[in-house]
Amino acid sequence: MSEASVAVHADADLLAQAVAARLLVRLLDAQAERGQASVVLTGGRVATAVYRAVAALPARDAVDWSRVDVWWGDERFLPAGDPDRNETQARAALLDTVPLDPARVHPMPAAGGPVGGDPEEAAARYAAELARAARPGTAALPHFDVLLLGVGEDGHVASVFPEHPVHYESRPVSAVRGSPKPPPVRTTLTLPAINTAEEVWLVATGTGKARAVGMAFAGAGPVQLPAAGVQGTSRTLWLLDRGAAADVPARFRSLR
Repeated sequence: MSEASVAVHADADLLAQAVAARLLVRLLDAQAERGQASVVLTGGRVATAVYRAVAALPARDAVDWSRVDVWWGDERFLPAGDPDRNETQARAALLDTVPLDPARVHPMPAAGGPVGGDPEEAAARYAAELARAARPGTAALPHFDVLLLGVGEDGHVASVFPEHPVHYESRPVSAVRGSPKPPPVRTTLTLPAINTAEEVWLVATGTGKARAVGMAFAGAGPVQLPAAGVQGTSRTLWLLDRGAAADVPARFRSLR
């Protein structure tokens, strides 16, 4: 876990507030540096709490949302508007409350519509969309300023699950069949794509996540524990509450 840092907050509510504030600062810094910003969103209860916290902060208006690109790290392969889709949850919590440019919001394709019931086609279309947004002369991915990840109790990130075939996928986006967590069919960025982000933030709460987080810092391999294989190009930041941080060695912790 080289170059990783940890910030521990007292509880899940304070963590969500802190991550929201950090995210706004990161977007502002990126816009000051590059004129625009790019964020990769995740799903789940903690992420939704973060997005709601962003929406509630007055500082959100300091961001030029028309110059923010929004991507997703993974998605449940369900029809558009399904309440279990990460996109649907993010829109309700934050995206519909800020003046984003619709052309810069990039949800993963939903089941039905142009891709029908084919998650492989959905993954290919998302890879093509990423490639169209890539910087000239670079690989087939755009610049990601910050990429958010939840951490599952089994150590999965995005929809990359322990010992799943997606680990051996070299393409940036993969279909996932047979997910151990419902629904069984998904699309996801692969670890090589995730690890192109400038900053990767892993957000986890509760004692149920403590074992997986602790194993990541104890040297677990990425196939058995995908969270252990995640690393941003400039920063890898674990944002935890006390429950999730219970098994993190003290030397890594910065208590807030």
